[in-house]
Amino acid sequence: MPENHDPVYAQAGRTVTAVATTAKTTYNDAANAVLLCTAHATAGSLLKALSAMPRATVTATKLQLYISFDGGTTLWLISSAVMAAHTVAATTSTPITFFSDITEDTPIRLPAGSSLYVATAVALAGGIVFNGQVEDLAA
Repeated sequence: MPENHDPVYAQAGRTVTAVATTAKTTYNDAANAVLLCTAHATAGSLLKALSAMPRATVTATKLQLYISFDGGTTLWLISSAVMAAHTVAATTSTPITFFSDITEDTPIRLPAGSSLYVATAVALAGGIVFNGQVEDLAA
C-alpha cells in the first residue's frame, strides 16, 4: 500500500474531561487511571492543553498523564504536574494546575486509535477534574 503524503490538518477542536478520585500509586499498569480521550480513528489527534482543578480540599499531589496504544491494557507515563494543597471555601477561587509542557507550540501527538488516561497520586472523594483541549486531524 503506498504512503499518503497529503498534508494533515486539524478538523475539529473538542474539550475532553475526566474526574479522578482514587489514588494511583503504581506507574506500570492501568490501575486507578481514568480515560480522558481517544484519538481520531484514522488520522490521530493533538492534545494542546491540559489542566486540573480539585472539587474538594486537597493536599499537594502529583497529577499524571498516560498514553495507551492498546485500548488501556498498557499505560505509559508521559507527563506529570504537581497540584498544590488547597482548602476549598466559599470565599476563595479554586486554583488551576496546568501541565506546562503541553501547549499550542508543544502539543502531544496522539496516533490514530491511541488513548490518554489521567490519574492522581492522592485519593480525593470529591475528585480532581481534568480538562483538555484536543484537535482531531484528518488528511
